[in-house]
Amino acid sequence: MVNCHILLVSFPGQGHINPSLQFAKRLLQIGAKVTFSTSLSAISRMSEAASTIPGLTLAPFSDGYDNGWTSADDVRDFMSSFRNCGSEAVKNLLLAKENEGHPFTHMVYSTLVTWAGEVANELQIPSTLLWNQPATVFYAYYLYFCKNEIFTGENSEVVELPGLPLVLSSSDLPSFMQSSSPVIYNFSLPIYKEHFEILDGAGTRQKVLVNTFDALEFETLRAFNKYDLMGIGPLIPSAFLDGKDPLDTSFGGDLIQKTVDYIDWLNSKDELSVIYVSFGSFSNLSKQQMEEIAKGLIKSQKPFLWVIRDRKSGTEGEEDNTLSLMKEVEKQGMIVPWCSQLEVLSHPSVGCFLTHSGWNSCIESLSSGVPMVAFPQWADQPMNSKLVKDYWKTGLRAAAATDGGILMADEIARCLEIAMGGGERGEDMRKQAQKWKILAKEAVKEGGSSNVNLKAFTDQIVGLNQSLSS
Repeated sequence: MVNCHILLVSFPGQGHINPSLQFAKRLLQIGAKVTFSTSLSAISRMSEAASTIPGLTLAPFSDGYDNGWTSADDVRDFMSSFRNCGSEAVKNLLLAKENEGHPFTHMVYSTLVTWAGEVANELQIPSTLLWNQPATVFYAYYLYFCKNEIFTGENSEVVELPGLPLVLSSSDLPSFMQSSSPVIYNFSLPIYKEHFEILDGAGTRQKVLVNTFDALEFETLRAFNKYDLMGIGPLIPSAFLDGKDPLDTSFGGDLIQKTVDYIDWLNSKDELSVIYVSFGSFSNLSKQQMEEIAKGLIKSQKPFLWVIRDRKSGTEGEEDNTLSLMKEVEKQGMIVPWCSQLEVLSHPSVGCFLTHSGWNSCIESLSSGVPMVAFPQWADQPMNSKLVKDYWKTGLRAAAATDGGILMADEIARCLEIAMGGGERGEDMRKQAQKWKILAKEAVKEGGSSNVNLKAFTDQIVGLNQSLSS
């Protein structure tokens, strides 16, 4: 039994909740007590599985958007409300537990929840950042804020990260670093900068938990020693990774529930014949882009499973999901509003993943041994795509047209042919994907790098708690 009570505070997005909940399970397995806190709207939408995770306590708080945030709401207003309401609620929770005589001994907070780190510092509670993007993206942000000449000098169109064998173009950087980033997301960079200010304000070299594993980003973890970056991933359910807990088949925090049975359809397809298509839980593609994807998929002549989220009808600025080629699409493929992504990626019929390259999607694909065709949209996705293509060599990045940024059907079909075909490049991608699948499993086994790092983290918490108590 680990003598510690950890408060885990997560941003209420699917890409944050999933790894945070899986991290909570890992902590619970080694005997820690864990309370998971995020917005009331997120917890009310999460699957029932979260409330049945043995030993996990849920502590929702109002972020001022108890019916959930929609694209009709100003994201800047939401982030301000989330900060103000969340910091007060979490502070009250910490103080209440202290007054009860059962204090939290440590706080872990996810990316974008900088205010949680500030509250922990104010109340002198040790805290740790859980970074849910690649370590290489963390490194890039650090260099951007602290060694900006790399990005603004004469050769700023070509960026090299010290210690890494990667040459980046400006379009490979996280979107918030790019001049083309929409004004509405100007709030993002200051939040990322706050992460480093909080870490630096702690006075000692801080640990940062990262949803990666040592073999995957060895050179970044070696080159960047400003902080102690600890790979503790892949943070995905055990049934799809090490198999230690075959009942652990779900993150437990799906904000959208699957309503369509697609497994029988996948079972009816040949091995490695299906293209899986999903662009995440947040971004909405334009109607024109959806039409081009449909044309490209049809042109591939391969069966496909395509996740198209239901959009709220009548929401201002939203386009409906109806495709002009719907009959052809339904004849060749299957459309679902949501699915268990790992269940799909681990299915033997799936041969390729057409993805927005969000980090959860990337690490799930790497852990499942599935090659990717990346079509990044924003945030860390451009850099993730670069890593997939040129560093891990398990996929390629589809090139959008320069006028309007639309990814055309011919380019989609070309990329899918490479990924799914029998050519040398496709074969190499599949071999690399299988290599990373094996290494991901090894990382979380007893004695594996992520397993060792997690134990080192909890040992430090227990040791710090004992020293503070004595």
